[in-house]
Amino acid sequence: MPTAVFVRPYAAGAPGPAPTMSPDRCRRATVSQDTETQLRQAQRHEAQQRRLRQHWLDTLGAAASGRRRLAAIAISVSGVLLVAQAGAIAWLVQHVLFEGAPLADGLWVLAALAVVLLLRTLLGSVTQACAGDVADAARLALRERAYACVLGKGPLWLRQQRSGELGEVMLAHADAIENYYSGFQPVRIEVVVVPLIIALAVAWVDWVVAIIFIATAPLVPFFMMLVGWGAEAAGRAQLGELARMSGHFADRIKGLGLLRLYGRGEAELEGVADAAEGVRERTMKVLRIAFLSSTVLEFFASVSVAMVALYLGLSYLGMMSLHAQVPTLGAGLFCLLLAPEFYAPLRRLAAHYHDRANALAAAAEIERLLGALPGPAAALATARPLASAAAEPLQPHAPLLQARGLVLRPLGAGHDVLKDISFQLESNQRLAVVGPSGSGKSTLLEALAGWLPPREGSLMLRPGVEVGYAGQRPYLFHGSIADNLRLADPTASLATLRHAAEAAQVLAFADHLPDGLDTVIGERGFGLSGGEARRIGLARLLLRNPGIMLLDEPTAFLDPHTEAALLHALAIHARGRSVIIATHSPAAIAWADSTLRLPDGHLHHDPRQVRA
Repeated sequence: MPTAVFVRPYAAGAPGPAPTMSPDRCRRATVSQDTETQLRQAQRHEAQQRRLRQHWLDTLGAAASGRRRLAAIAISVSGVLLVAQAGAIAWLVQHVLFEGAPLADGLWVLAALAVVLLLRTLLGSVTQACAGDVADAARLALRERAYACVLGKGPLWLRQQRSGELGEVMLAHADAIENYYSGFQPVRIEVVVVPLIIALAVAWVDWVVAIIFIATAPLVPFFMMLVGWGAEAAGRAQLGELARMSGHFADRIKGLGLLRLYGRGEAELEGVADAAEGVRERTMKVLRIAFLSSTVLEFFASVSVAMVALYLGLSYLGMMSLHAQVPTLGAGLFCLLLAPEFYAPLRRLAAHYHDRANALAAAAEIERLLGALPGPAAALATARPLASAAAEPLQPHAPLLQARGLVLRPLGAGHDVLKDISFQLESNQRLAVVGPSGSGKSTLLEALAGWLPPREGSLMLRPGVEVGYAGQRPYLFHGSIADNLRLADPTASLATLRHAAEAAQVLAFADHLPDGLDTVIGERGFGLSGGEARRIGLARLLLRNPGIMLLDEPTAFLDPHTEAALLHALAIHARGRSVIIATHSPAAIAWADSTLRLPDGHLHHDPRQVRA
């Protein structure tokens, strides 16, 4: 049954009922206001990020600040000489051609003009050389900072990244900022100095032309700013697409053998072609914006010069009179010669503004890949890559290492795998870490190596003690076995290499290879078994000769004879040092002095009481 609605009448002329808004309209208005507020906040945040990236780019060239100042001085002096050049040409035309003075009277002006042209050429060369030095210094600083940042984040973070994308940070992204320093920065200084000098010189000759300059000059930066926003967004998308394609291509190259095994070669070729097509489309968008903006800016600069020529032409024809007398031919020529030069820095700035947009886009991509813009302090991360950032120093006579209440969670995991782990390691002690698969043995070793910061608890290390870690998956590069061993000690002699290789049982299989330790292996140890790769990683650790050796399943995949020989060699090599070994092997557990069972963290001083 419909509900009756009573409407109260009101007298004519009396104020009517207040207009009401339906609930749906109220909700839409509220959502619209919230959207506008979020949009403004996003714009402010983006502007703040752009300023931070701009400041970061400027700090990259700090090492060559002297060369930057020299370039600024050369540009300023060249701007003054430009006015002198135009003045000399105008004087010669006025006195020699128009007034008919003998050429001999203007020889000194011709000589001065030749000197000015020579000086401007030399100053231009100095500017380019200094700008190139600044660009080289900035590119080197970027690569050093990025490399130090990657090292500081550690191997666990690197495992989750695509090496192709990180390689683009060192290569394409570093090259993207080169034109910012060699092109945009010198032109930015020129825009500030040269037009001001020209405007003052022209105002002294003809104030009307100076007003035309000042009135039309803002048009170029205004349209340049509008186009620059689009160019920066397009450049960022292009660099992101290039990084993704590099990562995609690098991943396929690494898995080429597996792809061929499963017959996926043609399909992956199509994927690489699609990725390359995406880069091509993004690049064409950037070029389209660049050419369009250049056309628009050239148009406004040409119109501005034409306005000066039109004013002077009408003045000489007697159709316009803004002065008590018509300007001389020399004054008009002086203004006309300087008109294109007034707008030339603005046009060059417009041409190089895309270099700034590309540099900001590169900075944004670096920030996305590395999590933050790397600063100079990141270089400190290379000082002790094996030392734990969360470790606290112990007194000189305290145990080598002491853990209290450690709570550990693997990187990217959703829960803790180890809780309340406490133990200490004395000098010349062998500690076996045992437990079922997945109990956290590798996680504990990664924390002790300084790769994984504890979520709770403390990890204390005696000052001056070096920690070395030989994991289950050592990275082996393409090259000989000896070259991979020398990563630990590039100055090691062949005898030292063979001693470490013999202790790690590398010679047990290397001596049977055609070239011995000089045998070339593939990337990631292609051509070797998992046990052979681990033994090479162990030999590298022995070459480092650290005070504490962390070994993760060093005897896995070994036959009992080779395992016994390896443990015997380790006992000899590790004299005076401490060893923590994660293992399932009963022989390795018996080799240790004490055992730490995970995940409960119980410590046993008699290994015979512990089963693998």
